[in-house]
Amino acid sequence: MDNPNDVKELIPEFFYFPEFLENQNDFDLGRLQLSKERVTDVVLPKWAKSPEDFIYKHRKALESEHVSAHLHEWIDLIFGYKQRGPAAVEALNVFYYCTYEGAVDLDAITDEKERKAVEGMISNFGQTPCQLLKEPHPVRLSQEEVEKRKAQQDSSPLNMFEHLSDLKSFFVEGISDNVPLVKAVVPKNQSHSFITQGSPDTMVTVSQNCLVGTHGWLPYNKNISNYFTFIKDPTVTQRLLSGPFAPGVDLAAGLFVVSHDGKLLFSGGHWDNSLRVTSLVKGKTVGQHIRHMDVVTCLSTDHCGIHLISGSRDTTCMVWQVLQQGGAPVGLSPKPIQVLYGHTDEVVSVAISTELDMAVSGSRDGTVIIHTVRRGQYMRCLRPPCDSSLPLSVLHLAVSWEGHLLVHTCLEGKASLKDKNTLHLYSVNGKHLCSERLKEQVTDMCVSGEYVVMGSEQGYLCIRDLYSLSLSAEPMAMRVPVRSVSVTKEQSHVLVGLDDGKLIIVGVGKPAEMRSSQITRKLWGSGKRRTQISAETEYNPQQESA
Repeated sequence: MDNPNDVKELIPEFFYFPEFLENQNDFDLGRLQLSKERVTDVVLPKWAKSPEDFIYKHRKALESEHVSAHLHEWIDLIFGYKQRGPAAVEALNVFYYCTYEGAVDLDAITDEKERKAVEGMISNFGQTPCQLLKEPHPVRLSQEEVEKRKAQQDSSPLNMFEHLSDLKSFFVEGISDNVPLVKAVVPKNQSHSFITQGSPDTMVTVSQNCLVGTHGWLPYNKNISNYFTFIKDPTVTQRLLSGPFAPGVDLAAGLFVVSHDGKLLFSGGHWDNSLRVTSLVKGKTVGQHIRHMDVVTCLSTDHCGIHLISGSRDTTCMVWQVLQQGGAPVGLSPKPIQVLYGHTDEVVSVAISTELDMAVSGSRDGTVIIHTVRRGQYMRCLRPPCDSSLPLSVLHLAVSWEGHLLVHTCLEGKASLKDKNTLHLYSVNGKHLCSERLKEQVTDMCVSGEYVVMGSEQGYLCIRDLYSLSLSAEPMAMRVPVRSVSVTKEQSHVLVGLDDGKLIIVGVGKPAEMRSSQITRKLWGSGKRRTQISAETEYNPQQESA
């Protein structure tokens, strides 16, 4: 602490880049002087199982309550009043004079040797940031204080992943009775003008018979026991996707993508090999792109809605740019910006991350191929581990915000469920981190934050930890096969589409004494008042089956 030359700090790689701890190129770094042991990977502390675990725990520590409570002290030292003057001396925060802003005027030094010497000192000691604050920075609110303030707000939905032991399920009927509900999603970037502030978001549903619904959705109401209000689209029985779909195509969640503003529906699986764009406002097809040589089998969009990726039976993938007008999606580019090759069988799953420059595709040939989005450059091919000689298909893919790649594989032709389905986790650079055998047939899967949400043919909704793939809560029984799962933008609810057409909404339930069977709520939107009776019923699979 007393040595002004000791200015060590943790570089950003300590919080996101586990590869820097490994000597992956096998460089000759010499040997230890005493033991003569060869120097290779960084020796990790005992609390870290692997470089990935080390980085994960470092990042958790950085976001911990202790750091939050002392964050203002660091700001005072680096940017604040303790950077200079008596406060800096008292805090042992004084550095070499050349490092401070404005301490040296290089242009005023006429002697060339002296100038180079000063430049060398500045390069050697680094540079202190600009002083931004002259007064102490306020203390950040504690987690307990934040929770108290949230509880006082009427419009703050609870994060379901913070209350996994209190989840309850409610069902909504009448959307597509006895017809599988293959898509249910609340787009995350829906904008509301000042006039329509507080009006419902749009929830989009797609049934297996191509019926499309745009329903009203409000995630929170403190007067209602189930924490949401659902307003059924009265025209749902009249709005059909243009067809027909290609023979043999299984209409599943992966064939449909809704734009982030909830105005457009992108669909594949059509008989003419097209990728179609349907306006959910006008209820008609506004775009038809025929570039694949065979049927489009899967679609996916990135976190920010800039790009869309399609996979096809023709073994290729295509990356499309989502055209914007006034900040809102209006369609797709006339032709794909990238055509990606490499598979030897039909592509059945895709995922894309523009932020990480990753386009990922999975095929019935058992491979996962990663390309770059911007240049379409091949990066690597992953082959998930498998002990069986049976054909392996990659049925579902998901990329987390931090770049973790989740892969669901299934053995084709295996009759029993034992060891048939497996979940694999890879790092952003393609390192296999862990695998988990599944006891059910996964039908849909998504990643939200640090959790994986999955639905199965056996009628279960499972929530798993992204990093260990272990169950974070007991599986929730849905009685009938699950066809689609999605998490709402506030992470307050999971929308589950079932084989019998029911929409199950899973969220944090309120105590029994605060429930009421029917509550009328007045909603404002589109310049007119609408009244909706929220009468969703708690879903009890045992009671249903009886």
